[in-house]
Amino acid sequence: MCGRTACTLAPDEVSRACLYRNRGGQRRQPGWRDGDADKYRPSYNKSPQSMSPVLLSHRHFDKNAPADECVLAAMRWGLVPSWFKEDDPSKMQYSTNNCRSENILQKKSYKDPMLKGQRCVILADGFYEWKRKEKTKQPIFIYFPQTQRSAQEEKDDSLVKTSGLNAEAEEWTGWRLLTMAGLFDCWTPPAGGEPLYTYSVITVNASPNLQSIHDRMPAILAGEEEVRRWLDFGEVKSLDALKLLQSENILTFHPVSSLVNNSRNNSPECLQPVDLNQKKEPKQTASSQMMKNWLAGGSSKRKESDACGVEEDGGKETQAGALQQWLQGAKKKAKTQ
Repeated sequence: MCGRTACTLAPDEVSRACLYRNRGGQRRQPGWRDGDADKYRPSYNKSPQSMSPVLLSHRHFDKNAPADECVLAAMRWGLVPSWFKEDDPSKMQYSTNNCRSENILQKKSYKDPMLKGQRCVILADGFYEWKRKEKTKQPIFIYFPQTQRSAQEEKDDSLVKTSGLNAEAEEWTGWRLLTMAGLFDCWTPPAGGEPLYTYSVITVNASPNLQSIHDRMPAILAGEEEVRRWLDFGEVKSLDALKLLQSENILTFHPVSSLVNNSRNNSPECLQPVDLNQKKEPKQTASSQMMKNWLAGGSSKRKESDACGVEEDGGKETQAGALQQWLQGAKKKAKTQ
């Protein structure tokens, strides 16, 4: 399952952090749908019913937009079906925060959006899960490993800059956002009013390295091509899109403080790696060290970081230093919620 996330980038940083590729292979920087940048609030501890940044095809809002053009929108977590007849979404008697991939075509709430191509990508620093430990549950933060950029990625960026296309699509060297597959719908109050856009996170069986934490996990779209195919509902039909929902060993994690158990707690300490032994210095993994350095920066706005330093630790690559610059600088343009 997925019941809590973190997304701490300011709106303009989210735009820079989620470059995508169009059908021709060019990288593009998505803009925000009108007014939605003001609806989204960064948070270290996002719970259902909050507004999150979502990437989707611009054609859902503008029928004349290019088929492969993407846009950012702020949507509320917890899908409200378009056919829901009550005047208040809180009157729904079942949870739609998560949608099991196996049941998408069996349940009307998800089947309708899926067949209509209403696919989206939920963006987050990572998500929280709770691992049962004796009589308690230990919160864990799960996210993409933060690695050095490959030579191919550097080459791709060079081609983008020299092509003159979408000049604002500058390289993002900060935290790599998690890209989770989702479905969305648009509900309008029966008596009329502003449409409400909501989403559900699609889940799959947990990957082998996460099974000890929980038996389910969000469906992760691991690369730009998977993101492109999931969002391009014109080129990739529903049954083919479902094949993208796989469990893969691509995420890393570290334990965090029980502060995150209360959704009202919203501070960097929610993400801080903790030592479960409490008697000795914890053995740092590559990404947890980056996270620790990042949070130690003492600021709430991230800057683009330099390329990660790489060390060797018992035959495994470890990273250090990339996140220290991430939070340095001025305060976020948007307040956290």
